[in-house]
Amino acid sequence: MGPRAPEHGTPLKGHGRPGYLSPPKAEAQTMAGHSQFKNIMFRKGRQDKERSKLFSKLAREITVAAKHGLPDPAHNPRLRSAIVAARAQNMARDIIDRAIRKAQGGEAENIEEIRYEGYGPGGVALIVETLTDNRNRTAADLRAAFSKYGGALGETNSVSFLFHRAGVIVYPKNAGSDDAMLEAAIEAGADECASGEELHEFLAGIESFGAVREALEQKFGAAQSAKIEWRPQTMTAVSDETGEALVKLLDTIEDHDDVQNIYGNYELSDALMAKLAA
Repeated sequence: MGPRAPEHGTPLKGHGRPGYLSPPKAEAQTMAGHSQFKNIMFRKGRQDKERSKLFSKLAREITVAAKHGLPDPAHNPRLRSAIVAARAQNMARDIIDRAIRKAQGGEAENIEEIRYEGYGPGGVALIVETLTDNRNRTAADLRAAFSKYGGALGETNSVSFLFHRAGVIVYPKNAGSDDAMLEAAIEAGADECASGEELHEFLAGIESFGAVREALEQKFGAAQSAKIEWRPQTMTAVSDETGEALVKLLDTIEDHDDVQNIYGNYELSDALMAKLAA
């Protein structure tokens, strides 16, 4: 099914069940999709503020992407996406080139991609993706963080069944109007399109992700980000008190040098997001 028309400045009306990619069933589900979009944008905004940490994480992703494929971004989609994300944060070209050379020089040989899963405060499910040269150290650090804020680190696949994989392509708000983005989503074959105050987000299935990304790039140029993410099937609402503890946990995890991405099925209230963003 094709994308539905969005309200200007708000997430797309008519999302499927939380997770976006299924046909709409009820208004309650539409609102859950709306909440998911707002919570994701809130989290991305907080992450982008930690600029020095962000540069280190972006450079590591470039190195690992180059290690697992060709050093030419034209023939390595993951590397191309990593470079686009780095340029969106104004990373200098020489830093990007240096990160690629590290892979060619074998400096990334000991870096592993490890996924950790667990439950945070309020029983929310969390998936933490890392790039680490010492999995035991990273696991111990994450276990301590989860425990400190009332959560628990679990085994692999302990919460991933609560999520699905989706291709996510993001453009800045000034890339085009909401209507233009909707039309482009239909033409590109995207599953959904949502427009917020600062970003346009396109969702695609795993199989169609590459084709949708390339179609959008031809029309709008390089995306701000384009990658495969974990998206929750349903959202878990938490009280403001629990939400504050959860955000502290997320900030602690995000601050870890080995952590690349965090995904969760939490739903924070508008009041709490406004308070924390102030």
